[in-house]
Amino acid sequence: MFESIVEIRNDSEARQLFGRHDETLRKIESTFKVETSFRDGCLKIKAEDDNSARKAERIITEFLIVLRKSGHFSLRDIDYAIKDGNIKTALHDIYLDRIEVSSKRAYITPRSEGQKRYVDAIRKHDIVFGIGPAGTGKTYLAMAMAVNALKKNLVSRIILTRPAVEAGESLGYLPGDIYEKVNPYLRPLYDALLDMVEPHMVKDYRDRGIIEVAPLAFMRGRTLNDSFIILDEAQNSTPEQMKMFLTRLGFDSKTVITGDITQSDLPKDRGSGLLHARSILGDMEGISFVMLEGKDVVRHELVQRIIEVYRRRSDSEDEK
Repeated sequence: MFESIVEIRNDSEARQLFGRHDETLRKIESTFKVETSFRDGCLKIKAEDDNSARKAERIITEFLIVLRKSGHFSLRDIDYAIKDGNIKTALHDIYLDRIEVSSKRAYITPRSEGQKRYVDAIRKHDIVFGIGPAGTGKTYLAMAMAVNALKKNLVSRIILTRPAVEAGESLGYLPGDIYEKVNPYLRPLYDALLDMVEPHMVKDYRDRGIIEVAPLAFMRGRTLNDSFIILDEAQNSTPEQMKMFLTRLGFDSKTVITGDITQSDLPKDRGSGLLHARSILGDMEGISFVMLEGKDVVRHELVQRIIEVYRRRSDSEDEK
């Protein structure tokens, strides 16, 4: 029988680590088929299977590091770490990566290994494509990095844009002026922004041109210097629009393009600019393509399962 001991500094640390009613500890026990006991500051782990016991020990040790460095984690984070047993990145590197945003929400952290790769790619490259299903944090983390760059004076403005194409509708059929027409399309970008920055600050930034939200068509003819630019829902752009957008990048700027290649609203006879860009720019130095997967979804557990079912169905149809 394999046996290991993890030292716990005090009862407060034990309570945080074990969870309410020891729910975290019980989850680890049931998953890895281990037995645990805690006495005199020592958590003892026992198991018949050496590999399972070592995995349990690793998860406990990693989250202890998070706690000791004033980090936070939830039972959902434990669930992720357990389900993805092949994580190569140290767990504490993921949960201690703090993206400072504002006084409203001090910092944002990636919640999965894929999200950590995505954030690191944005730090390192001037153009990053974040591709993956809904709920993987593509837009949210890009927004956090944009707000962080503005906070640190790395850029002087944030530009948020989306193709104004949804379910085949044209803007001309919608009531109101141009801003009223495009507002529903750009609402998800506002939602992410308002979760990080106080509403009155967002309004002030918009009035002063520090934050600009506009449909993709408005980017034509511009050169965007000293800016953090996010193109959201890029699967709904055409190859021509994507080329136009990518060539807007100016000096001291950073661009993040996000999209879900499984959810294009373009007519079936129109190619996606996101897919086209991936096919011709995938090997270009200075550009990073980060593929996020169902395991990177941080929404309700059912969302992960729904995405996986649709992925398997799509794969089987492609094989026919």
